[in-house]
Amino acid sequence: MSIVIRNLRIEDKAEWEKLWAGYLDYYQSPLEQSIYDATFTALLAEDAHSPSGLLALVDDRPVGLVHYLFHAHCWRPEGICYLQDLFTSPQARGQGVARALIEAVYAAADARNVSGVYWTTQDFNATARRLYDQVGVLTPFIKYVRPE
Repeated sequence: MSIVIRNLRIEDKAEWEKLWAGYLDYYQSPLEQSIYDATFTALLAEDAHSPSGLLALVDDRPVGLVHYLFHAHCWRPEGICYLQDLFTSPQARGQGVARALIEAVYAAADARNVSGVYWTTQDFNATARRLYDQVGVLTPFIKYVRPE
């Protein structure tokens, strides 16, 4: 099986929406269509401060996505990269798609001379965490958010 990782394109919207809906369903985080539209537009923007999106394809069929963005960091003058969303379709899991997407984000960070890449996941996401333990380092940080 050959995995191709490429930048998101305007013609990918319908397939991207299906993949992102799968990701959001997994985390029980439904969003309105307007958020889908705004996010897709932002992912295609060619602005250094906008998020970026990549698709993983197998046999020319999208089977995974990753969203990431670069931002300033007080301890790293070069900034840092946040891998925000990562999803692989259930049929493609266990075939190296998620690893290829993470490695593509690492390559994008390297291309910008940014060594730091980080992400978060739910503590119950045992399957993904097995991969993350291979490609990353678990930190002792605990995340807090502002109450809504």
